[in-house]
Amino acid sequence: MSAGSGPGPLTEVADGVHVHVQPDGGWCLSNAGLLTDGADAVLVDTAATRARALRLREAVLRTVPRPPRLLVATHFHGDHTFGNHLFPEALVVAHERARDDITAAGLHLTALWPDVCWGEPEVVTPHLTYRDRMTVHAGTLRAELLHPGPAHTTGDTVVWLPEQRVLFTGDLVMSGVTPFCPMGSVAGSLEALRTLRALGARTVVPGHGPVGGPELFDADEGYLRRLQQLAADGLAAGLGPLETAREAGPGPYADLLDAERLVPNLHRAFHEALGGRPGDPLDIPALFAEMTRYHGGLPVCRA
Repeated sequence: MSAGSGPGPLTEVADGVHVHVQPDGGWCLSNAGLLTDGADAVLVDTAATRARALRLREAVLRTVPRPPRLLVATHFHGDHTFGNHLFPEALVVAHERARDDITAAGLHLTALWPDVCWGEPEVVTPHLTYRDRMTVHAGTLRAELLHPGPAHTTGDTVVWLPEQRVLFTGDLVMSGVTPFCPMGSVAGSLEALRTLRALGARTVVPGHGPVGGPELFDADEGYLRRLQQLAADGLAAGLGPLETAREAGPGPYADLLDAERLVPNLHRAFHEALGGRPGDPLDIPALFAEMTRYHGGLPVCRA
């Protein structure tokens, strides 16, 4: 599979806060951000393939006079981290669990879609980690790194700029794209959304899909609550996650990209409904295989 069209140019959404959006936001087409006071810079996430990460680097260097010295990884997934090695000047910071997960996952994502032109990605583990919160600076620009608990993964970071009221959510929030939480928690995602709402963001930069405002929280919250209800109904009917997904379908969320994520998401919802803890490891390869059966083939990755 070819690398496809590159991410769009950087768009300034507030003073010194730039966003790099990759349409259409489906599998592995993630967003990134650049925070700068005009001299120093902080990068938020990179991209999945070498070609896309190099285009991101080019866009960054057209905006700032020198490469970012700090790179925030919002979580461990390769579509947000595989390009880290193409910013060798940067110190990589992430939540402490994300560092463990990056080390454990390695290049596993490339095996799921072997036909993608990944461009020989390299794993760069974070150099600096935190537990609950951390403040970083791009010169005069201040950003808060917050860990909202297990949600999309167990090591999520959101980047909050209180003065600009801009929030980078990583994949904890999606825009026009189906949420994905089998490696984290349904209940934890709902709790995290409550935390994010309380920040009072004016601009919300999701991990995938177009930039929006606080209304992006609404669609994700509705989807997650539906997961909990479907799990309860499925258990009451003696069904498993796959059977429940086949009976229910995407319902009111059929217009979201990557609707096949319903199956692995329901596995997490079932696990929690049965008393499992948020973040308990699930058999992810088995969930992807079941999702593929539900979808009628491997989901499309246009990275």
